[in-house]
Amino acid sequence: MKLNELHDNPGANKTKKRVARGPGSGKGKTAGRGIKGQKSRSGVAINAYEGGQMPLYRRLPKRGFNKPNRKEWAVVNLSAIVKFIDAGKIDASVEITEDILVASGLVRRKLDGIRVLAKGEFNTALNISVTGASKPAVDAVAKAGGTLKTKVAVAEAAE
Repeated sequence: MKLNELHDNPGANKTKKRVARGPGSGKGKTAGRGIKGQKSRSGVAINAYEGGQMPLYRRLPKRGFNKPNRKEWAVVNLSAIVKFIDAGKIDASVEITEDILVASGLVRRKLDGIRVLAKGEFNTALNISVTGASKPAVDAVAKAGGTLKTKVAVAEAAE
């Protein structure tokens, strides 16, 4: 390898097309924009404009409703809690609260509360205190010999 043998990979450098630089360039006069009309002028951005035809976003039906004050739950599965206990990131001897779950890194942030779901294997007797939980999660913790306290009623959190 010598200095005079150094070169870019093929296709790495592409020469810029110099428009409106005279007839000899092949892109002189109108610079490839055609003649007259809105698109031949500068400063034109016609997004979603279909030439007077009803635009697609207006032809499609609008359905449904997004509740502006809906609750955003941070979701945790029972299997994830067990995995963090096995890894030593959560102490099983004390009551597991939302602050402990956030501090351990299992949940990034509380949002409107943490909701426990019953996905995965669970057979550890734990005392958990969170905002909400699914009915199967409450049953699974009770079956394992622990308690799952919620601030929101189980039926209301299922909505």
